[in-house]
Formats: sequence, structure tokens, C-alpha cells
Amino acid sequence: MATRARKAKAKAKVSARKPRAPSKATTGKRAALCTIGYEKALPGAVISELTRAGVKLVVDVRAVAASRRPGFSKKQLAAGLDEAGIGYLHLQPLGTPEAGREAARAGKIDALFRIYDRHLQTKAAQESLGELAGLVKARKPLLALLCYCRNPNACHRSRIVAALEKTIPLAVDDLIPSPA
Repeated sequence: MATRARKAKAKAKVSARKPRAPSKATTGKRAALCTIGYEKALPGAVISELTRAGVKLVVDVRAVAASRRPGFSKKQLAAGLDEAGIGYLHLQPLGTPEAGREAARAGKIDALFRIYDRHLQTKAAQESLGELAGLVKARKPLLALLCYCRNPNACHRSRIVAALEKTIPLAVDDLIPSPA
């Protein structure tokens, strides 16, 4: 019982983290990059948060751009973003492989990160990471990495950001949409 209470307290502490201030398209010598997860949010809340931050391109980093959540499958999401004047790009090779998704569902975040870090070294992932780095270095438009996980610290998006930060100074804004 005490273990369960500690886990709940740790989870509440992570999810209570305040999001950073809205990004600007350029932040001095740092390129701006946003991340967002749609867990517990409606499509309108996600689009509203992206608009508030000034995001003009969403880069979907899910391996499978399908969702049981209405409005978040690839075509529906792209259409909703387009209506808001936001572009959409799916970089499927940057998604988490099946074993990593299973680890995440089981709450095994360390295993998820080990699996994803290996995956990130594959040729396809490296090519997509290079494409993403080119977009980020261009500094326009402001883009956001999108995945399911609400908590960026428990999501593979944090690993993508870390990989980018090895070569690009970044100012990262983890956007947190209002829950449904």
C-alpha cells in the first residue's frame, strides 16, 4: 500500500510540473521546438494550445498514426490542423516500436527508453531525425512534436529532443493541453 502511495505521489509531482512560457519562432541562438501529447485532451484543446504557442507545423512522431480517440487519427488530425492553419507531417520512423509501446503501457518507462534509444540508431530513424533537424534548424515554421503521452518526461518525444540537442541548441516548450 505504501508503494502505491509513493508511486501516486511521484506521478502527481511529475504531472503537476508547470509548462514553460510560450515559445517564439526564434529564441536568440536557440532554435525553438514544442512538444505536445494528446492524452486526456480533446482535439479542440490540442489545436487551441498549438495555436496559443504559435505552432505552424505538427510533426507526428507516432509509429502508428491511428487512434481510438476521435479526431486523432492521421487524416482527421491533419484536417483539423489544416482548418486552424497548421501543417501536418508524419515522421513514422521516429515512432516507438511495438516492444516500446508495450513497455510504456505496462508503465516500464526505463524499458521504453532502452528500446527507443536502440530504435533511434536505425537507418530509417536517423534519416527522419535528420529531416526533423533540418526543419528545426530552419527556425520557421515553429513546429511541435506530437505523440499520445501527456507527460513529456515519460514519452519518447523527450528522447527525440535529447538527440536533437546533441547538435542543435534548443529552447523546448512542452505544451500541455487542457484535459477533457
